[in-house]
Amino acid sequence: MDRSSSPKRSSAAGGWGALKSCGRHLLGSRAPLSGARALLSANQPDGFDCPGCAWGDPEHGSSFEFCENGVKAVSWEATDKRTPPAFFARHTVTELRGWTDYALEREGRLTHPMRYDAGSDRYLPVAWDEAFAEIGATLRGLDHPDQAEFYTSGRASNEAAYLYQLFARHYGTNNFPDCSNMCHEASGIALQAAIGAGKGTVLLEDFEKADAIFVVGQNPGTNHPRMLGDLRRAAERGARVVVLNPVRERGLERFADPQNTVEMLRGASRPIASHYLQPRLGGDMAFFRGIAKVVLARDEAEIAAGRPSLLDHAFLGQHTSAFEAYRDAVEATAWAAILDQSGLSRDEIEAAAEVYLGADTVIATWAMGVTQHRHSVATIREIANVMFLRGHIGRPGTGLCPVRGHSNVQGDRTVGINERPPAALLDALERRFGFEAPRRDGHNVLAAIRAMLDGSAKAFIGLGGNFARATPDSAVVAKALAGCRLTVHIATKLNHSHLLPGQIAYILPCLGRTEIDRNSRGKTQIVTVEDSMSMVHGSGGINKPASPELRSEIGIIAGMAAATVGSERVDWAGLADDYDRIRDLIADTIPGFSRFNERVRRPRGFKLRNLAAERVFDTAGGRATFSADPLPGETEHQRASRAGDTFVLQTFRSHDQYNTTIYGLDDRYRGVYGERQVVFAHPDDLAELTARAGERVDLVCAHEDGVERVATDFRLVPFDMPRGSLAGYYPELNVLVPLSSFGEHSDTPTSKSVLVRVRPRAVAA
Repeated sequence: MDRSSSPKRSSAAGGWGALKSCGRHLLGSRAPLSGARALLSANQPDGFDCPGCAWGDPEHGSSFEFCENGVKAVSWEATDKRTPPAFFARHTVTELRGWTDYALEREGRLTHPMRYDAGSDRYLPVAWDEAFAEIGATLRGLDHPDQAEFYTSGRASNEAAYLYQLFARHYGTNNFPDCSNMCHEASGIALQAAIGAGKGTVLLEDFEKADAIFVVGQNPGTNHPRMLGDLRRAAERGARVVVLNPVRERGLERFADPQNTVEMLRGASRPIASHYLQPRLGGDMAFFRGIAKVVLARDEAEIAAGRPSLLDHAFLGQHTSAFEAYRDAVEATAWAAILDQSGLSRDEIEAAAEVYLGADTVIATWAMGVTQHRHSVATIREIANVMFLRGHIGRPGTGLCPVRGHSNVQGDRTVGINERPPAALLDALERRFGFEAPRRDGHNVLAAIRAMLDGSAKAFIGLGGNFARATPDSAVVAKALAGCRLTVHIATKLNHSHLLPGQIAYILPCLGRTEIDRNSRGKTQIVTVEDSMSMVHGSGGINKPASPELRSEIGIIAGMAAATVGSERVDWAGLADDYDRIRDLIADTIPGFSRFNERVRRPRGFKLRNLAAERVFDTAGGRATFSADPLPGETEHQRASRAGDTFVLQTFRSHDQYNTTIYGLDDRYRGVYGERQVVFAHPDDLAELTARAGERVDLVCAHEDGVERVATDFRLVPFDMPRGSLAGYYPELNVLVPLSSFGEHSDTPTSKSVLVRVRPRAVAA
């Protein structure tokens, strides 16, 4: 293709492009029949929960409750390609570090436990019992339990996560860095303060009843495609869908349903957004402050004219606090500040406010485009403020809806993966198991990295994920991991984190979500997960394991725990052999899980109670609490504009990617094919840089901490986005995200607001 021309984008999300992609990935797995058969069990009552996103399942599901990304996730896991010991015999770790993420994972499933041998610079096969014994001895040999970091990926089941936190707390630490720290930490903190619950308040059925849906800082077409069907159905029945996203994303404009035969034959598609607004990066809080300003001013005018108030005063009076302080903050906010920070016109904000005022039921939903900024907690508090004004919480068709990433990232937190555990959890563990639980706060992701860097942490255990590639400041994180005394990675495929071994290093291969998990008596076991709507589902695999050497995540955790803390207080082996026993322990120690084993075996599982959805607010004052935070003094976009030669960069996923897992090298919704080292920019910014589309450049971090961070050899792609903004894919651009730049109160890396400069590539002599 002519890469100097404008990219050729899909006309709509879904459609034939999605079907072709599904077929290509199934064939690429070299196991298309088993992959297709597995998909029929995805998100079904007697099947497995899709290992992709955390979007909810409908109460009355169809036979095809999966999307294009689900096909990619299943075929990626169900592949017949293998990475056996012979592969490691052929390749040194130093050589493999030069491979791309895509190339490493394309080799297929890991088959045997492996131990790093520094002399040969290779991983060598090892027996399970030998691995557990050395891991246990090394952990026991640390000076203090807080020298170990226990990382969790959101793909872990509730049962695995519960056993993991039980192991680490029995060992003596609350060091639980997890993927929530890098994505929705701000959501949990903001919602806990605003409504007394760190989760969303909606059910999937609420999308069928909403008159208006505000979709903020998210790209469902790539990140959670099944959401597009719900948004489209809402739009078809007349709901207004207001999109707030700096980048013009195809999936938020139009969607062609691959399961609609007539539509597919006609090549048709349906619109999603009734209003598509493109704020500057970090401008979401100013947008919602503008809506509040319009609503409050209009309300005053209505009352002055003798007409009814536009606000829900019954809700405000009975269920909220600090409203007057918030009203004062809104009145004190100048329109000039709102318009400058948001990058939107007053007409655009007032049009969105009209949608809000014209709706009896409103949902606000958001993702990492909101949560990965310096002022993310304040932004989410502002979204909640606006929803409170007209009582859009605790009624059908209303609510706050943070959309999580991995399929059980919310569930892991529910069952105890938390570096700042509530006292009630620790009390329950002590009562049930008889050991003294650690009470001091542990490390989140950024604190864990700093601790490994300065030597105060010496061991890293990774329950899934790709820590080295998911985290900011890639070179710094690589140094941190490689400096550990012990690194252990529980994984299904090889990734870059495994290639940064500590003095003692293990790769422990586990079963995938789609694979059959049998205990010693031949009984097939199930695990459970929690979606973004607080629904808890059972999940049981149907595929033959990739290798007879594989163990479940639960079995691996139990083996390490028994070798580290012994089995006097906890029967680790017994729990690993009967997951029902783990669920009984969860029911005994975690609120909301009574009769867990009975309820999870019902079709579609059960909903965890969310008091805020019932207008019962577990805050200090017992009420939903307004926040009177001012707008940021200056957003990164404003700083970049003031600097003149600086841009603000956001990192995001390509369409052939889920988190750090790279399924392919195409991004057809954005018109990119066969490569990932691209950077998107407004055409006028390219002209100002005197750069051509297709020209290759380096990106230099402009964060003022004296550290040089450079991402080299990226192709410029013109795109519809605000002036002064850039965008590109992670993990390739994580090298530019400073470890020292993080959200206020959340400690989340600011991956959506990185200050950078564009530098021409040096021409070789």
